[in-house]
Amino acid sequence: MAVKALITGMTGMVGSHLADFLLENTDWEICGMQRWRSPLDNIQHLLSRINRHDRISVEYGDLNDQSSLLHVLKKIRPEYIFHLAAQSYPQTSFTAPIDTLNTNILGTCRLLESVRLLDLKPIIHVCASSEVFGRIPPEKKPATGIDEECPFHPASPYAISKIGTDLLGRYYAEAYGMTIMTTRMFTHTGPRRGDVFHESTFAKQIAMIEAGISEPVVKVGNLKSLRTYADVRDAVRAYYLLVTKNPIPGAYYNIGGTYTCEVGDTLNKLLSFSPIGKNIRIEVDPQRLRPIDADLQVPDCRKFMNHTGWKPEIPFEQTMSDLLNYWRDKIKVTGACLDR
Repeated sequence: MAVKALITGMTGMVGSHLADFLLENTDWEICGMQRWRSPLDNIQHLLSRINRHDRISVEYGDLNDQSSLLHVLKKIRPEYIFHLAAQSYPQTSFTAPIDTLNTNILGTCRLLESVRLLDLKPIIHVCASSEVFGRIPPEKKPATGIDEECPFHPASPYAISKIGTDLLGRYYAEAYGMTIMTTRMFTHTGPRRGDVFHESTFAKQIAMIEAGISEPVVKVGNLKSLRTYADVRDAVRAYYLLVTKNPIPGAYYNIGGTYTCEVGDTLNKLLSFSPIGKNIRIEVDPQRLRPIDADLQVPDCRKFMNHTGWKPEIPFEQTMSDLLNYWRDKIKVTGACLDR
């Protein structure tokens, strides 16, 4: 029997790249869980394989409907679960806090409780977020970066929801002997990144300007926020190593890249790739500013690197170039996109 892996949220950026990685680097059977209304853009290139049942399939499930989770788990009985599904946009959580908390905390609880009730024994990755550390004063940030023991100081309802996700993973590992590891991935991006995230909306706006769809203005939020970037393709390789390299029940890891800069520097890098970049103006849009910003996101990843041997390989410049080209290609097909 083939090894089976379940990816919740396979239609998202990370889930789709994880499916690509597993199809290329393993012989596992991949099942992606999706809501019936989930956009399929990110797995468009996989639909023909899904239709042929060529090592990849989809099942309808929703974190807010436990009966659907029980149905999927009972049918698939996976050896591995990558729990990536979430309401993943921090900015959205300010206007939809209840949905964010319900989906991310109770949804994770429903999933893990379903695994327990069915007496399944998979190796589970629960994806939290670096946002759990929130707004750390510079004087309290460890000299080597944010490590796993840095106190949580959430700066959004999303961050609060991911603290709940993080703690639930560790609780189920300790209370029920389940093999669950939790990760706090720092900023990770690349092709298919949602346009509500800063670097992706920058790339989208530049592509729309290049196509003559928008005026030569990029709207921005806080450009002084500090970020450490990883490529999504390095991130999914890390997730694979997490579950296959001596998985330790209840372990939790910070994972992230090695390139750190201000958000404004990221915008400048993207503009440098555009032949008209010098003619584009930058304008602060108050609606893009968070009430509180997690503005010092620099990780210490030594614990995970020492355990798995992982290290990021794709340089920041390639990540940003690939992201911009993704939006250029997308806009050639779709034309105008929502201004956000």
